Amino acid sequence: MAVDNSTQDQPEHVCKFILYQEMFDTFRVRVWDVVILIPNLLFLFYLVFRFNRARLKLRATSSPIFLTFYVLVCLNVLMSIFRCLVSMSLTYSGFVVTYVDTILWVTVRFFLLSTEMSVVIFGLAFGHLDSRSSIRHVLTATSGLSLAFSLTQASLELLNPDPSFGRWFPGHQVFGHGGMLFWLVSSMLFTLVYLCILCLPWTRFRDRLALPTKPSFYVYICVLMFLNLAQAIGAMLLLRSVLEGICLVDITAALYFTFFVPLLYFTFLREFFGVSQPGISFSYNEHQADEDSVSLPHQQSFSSLKTDSDFIYQHTSGGGIVGGSVGGVGGGDNTTHFHHPVLSTPINPLYTASLQSPDSITGYSLGSALENR
Repeated sequence: MAVDNSTQDQPEHVCKFILYQEMFDTFRVRVWDVVILIPNLLFLFYLVFRFNRARLKLRATSSPIFLTFYVLVCLNVLMSIFRCLVSMSLTYSGFVVTYVDTILWVTVRFFLLSTEMSVVIFGLAFGHLDSRSSIRHVLTATSGLSLAFSLTQASLELLNPDPSFGRWFPGHQVFGHGGMLFWLVSSMLFTLVYLCILCLPWTRFRDRLALPTKPSFYVYICVLMFLNLAQAIGAMLLLRSVLEGICLVDITAALYFTFFVPLLYFTFLREFFGVSQPGISFSYNEHQADEDSVSLPHQQSFSSLKTDSDFIYQHTSGGGIVGGSVGGVGGGDNTTHFHHPVLSTPINPLYTASLQSPDSITGYSLGSALENR
């Protein structure tokens, strides 16, 4: 690609300069990699610090949805850290560095996008099911869609790189998200999807779909919608040769690659891992359970939650049992009649231990819990 020599002497915009500026000439560590690495490392330390409690909670629930979310969170954090470390270790120059760096970025984007779509699709279409089969179906579908997106992005990035992200040095090309036209179209598409999700509770589909009722779910959707909208605006500005658009692209990219996974964790998992005496319970769903379905008993109370996945997507402050029925999320006619065989079900000792404070969990053993029963 021919480069206009008159532009080579022009100073780079600071928001483009930060993408390849190196902190140390000896180790060639880029500032951009450090910006992505530090928040991911801090969140990884948080996960390690909370691992003992999370492990006991997951063992107690035996629920595939909680385990799936937790594995996705850990996998995405590790992949982001791995990409940063590998990029920092690339000390040689040439086109190989560009190819390796692009593949790493696209791989991280693949995992993040798969997780992003899985959370939304499971909440809208499969939130009323809590089975391994439904989770496998969701992950398979979202992985296929994310793979198509990532392959398109990688092809555009390697075969037709965006000149807005080019460096005026031989053999160097900063990752440009597949080009600003691709970034604009994809960001606008995701923005419209999230806008439609926010409008679903006010449409006729609210009666056909088991829509999530937790406000945190819609806050999560709203954050992603505005993030994609900002990405689209930044890409559009760059397409119109407004150099300040690269600042908006950088900010939204940094937020996505550093704070999306913590947002996912604190929206859907923190309440479950952090609560000491949850006022919720789970009952068996006779109409939707399959051979892979799992459910948790509770020793004192019941709510309108029918499966473990409802704890993630549904409001957990529902009413109690009234005349053999459970008050629905909206109350009134939205009551669910059911038998309660779990009243006589023994309590899992690991579940009882997982409800205790973190101090009391330390030193816990299964044998001691069985002896106390």
